[in-house]
Amino acid sequence: MAAKKSAGKKTVAKMAKRTTPVYGRILLKLSGETIINSLALQDALEKEEVHTRVLSAIEMRQVSEPFIRRRAMRHLEKGRIVIFAAGTGNPYFSTDTAAALRAMEIKADVILKATRVDGIYDADPEKVIEANFFTQITYKDVLQQDLKVMDSTAISLCMDNGMPIVVFNMNQHGNIKRVVLGERVGSKVTPA
Repeated sequence: MAAKKSAGKKTVAKMAKRTTPVYGRILLKLSGETIINSLALQDALEKEEVHTRVLSAIEMRQVSEPFIRRRAMRHLEKGRIVIFAAGTGNPYFSTDTAAALRAMEIKADVILKATRVDGIYDADPEKVIEANFFTQITYKDVLQQDLKVMDSTAISLCMDNGMPIVVFNMNQHGNIKRVVLGERVGSKVTPA
């Protein structure tokens, strides 16, 4: 498992350094935005000479900057990669909701949710072999079918603000680069 995570971080680092994304601002949601994961990702990116900042919802000045929206925007304006850590800093809110909230705050063009499966299914494809894959689905269908894409608060926030979500397999070699460059990868959640 550690080798896969390390390879994924190298891919993100190389992609961030050598490609021109199709989206202006992207929020890439990896599983578990813990401080440790954020620092490991920052380390991998900086080894590739990609300027990054970790902004944490929980103040930990020794290892990260506190999340302040204007500070995040300024880092983005300077061309830095901003890694949001520690969710919202509040109980009862998932990292999915934090990703949706931060995407709205930085006026992202899209949320890219990296997962272990190829996209959105009507059942867990790791448990149900006959699970049906969706290439595109609406927010309302995700909520009505109680699909486990993101929690309902995050989906509702994205729906209310028209924020598209792309869900894709982060363990498939090259997927991060392909999705950032606008290739059709995984599943897309849209208004209609």
